[in-house]
Amino acid sequence: MESLALVFSNGWASGVNAYLVVLVMGIAERLGVSEIPDVLGSWPVLALAGFMYAMEFVADKIPLIDSTWDTISTAIRPTIGAVLGVLVAGESDSLSAALAGVVGGGSALASHLVKMGGRMAINSSPEPVTNITASVVEDFAVLGVVWFAIEHPVAAAGIAGVLLVTGLVVLYFAARLIRKFWRRWKGRDRHPPAYA
Repeated sequence: MESLALVFSNGWASGVNAYLVVLVMGIAERLGVSEIPDVLGSWPVLALAGFMYAMEFVADKIPLIDSTWDTISTAIRPTIGAVLGVLVAGESDSLSAALAGVVGGGSALASHLVKMGGRMAINSSPEPVTNITASVVEDFAVLGVVWFAIEHPVAAAGIAGVLLVTGLVVLYFAARLIRKFWRRWKGRDRHPPAYA
């Protein structure tokens, strides 16, 4: 149960920022946390995760570049979530490992789609402050959930679940508002105001 909760939390976090998840898990393994797979604490994995996180840290704060980065990451983030799930589950040939891969990849895909949709909505405004704020909040949320999940996986999975559902609800209402605004705007184009 705790293993699956850790997988779900890491999956949710991977959908938002997969490289930060790998980096935090690797550092935790280096600090002696026994539940973390050894491979995540290896220097090549830590170096690659650190480099990729640095790239994402910059790209994620620039309007439109962040959406391009998110599009590229559509295949990467769920894959990392699934791989982390299998690694955390242990034996890769067991049914529990397969289930963990599905849970990790599925929760990563769901949170990635929420992040991607939210960023598209934010990018409708040209100012960069909203992007920077959203990116920093996401990084702190990922850091907090993953670090908390290492010690309290079930509670962290609950938090990740609430964040995922909240994100889906907000995205649903944002999409409705954007669609409504778009229809009104298109309606004005068809009927330009008459000037005296």
